[in-house]
Amino acid sequence: MRLLLMSDTHLPKRAKRLPEELLEEIPRADVVVHAGDWVDTATLDLLESQARQLIGVYGNNDGPELRARLPEVAYAELAGLRLGVVHETGAAQGRERRCAACFPDLDVLVFGHSHIPWDTTTEDGRLRLLNPGSPTDRRRQPYCTYMTAEAAAGRLRGVELHRLPPRR
Repeated sequence: MRLLLMSDTHLPKRAKRLPEELLEEIPRADVVVHAGDWVDTATLDLLESQARQLIGVYGNNDGPELRARLPEVAYAELAGLRLGVVHETGAAQGRERRCAACFPDLDVLVFGHSHIPWDTTTEDGRLRLLNPGSPTDRRRQPYCTYMTAEAAAGRLRGVELHRLPPRR
């Protein structure tokens, strides 16, 4: 099962639209995951219409319309993999310990907010934490980014961070 992970699209404030490379990934994905800060409902409408399955949450920059349509935390079982999605996880220091305590029944937690790509596991190796960064707002990062991965037989494999070319 192919996963497409994104967060912090911030449309139309940070970009007018999603990057073409990311849009081309949507039909290839079995599941599209968005970890919040959509900002506009048009992006949610687009992903709902094009994704085979969409798992999304609202972020701190998402207004009442998005909050009415999306949960704060989402859970799904994908090919035996227990996945959670949330926008904010707090400061980087101590993140693995906090998330292990808050999400003891998950295998993978996808989050956003910082726009900084992140891929770690908890000390016991039980929980993997992934932040795909942002495809539209790199902030202090060298690139805008998103992630892809494969879920199969209760495991996550082939996690890949994709760097997007600069916008013209």
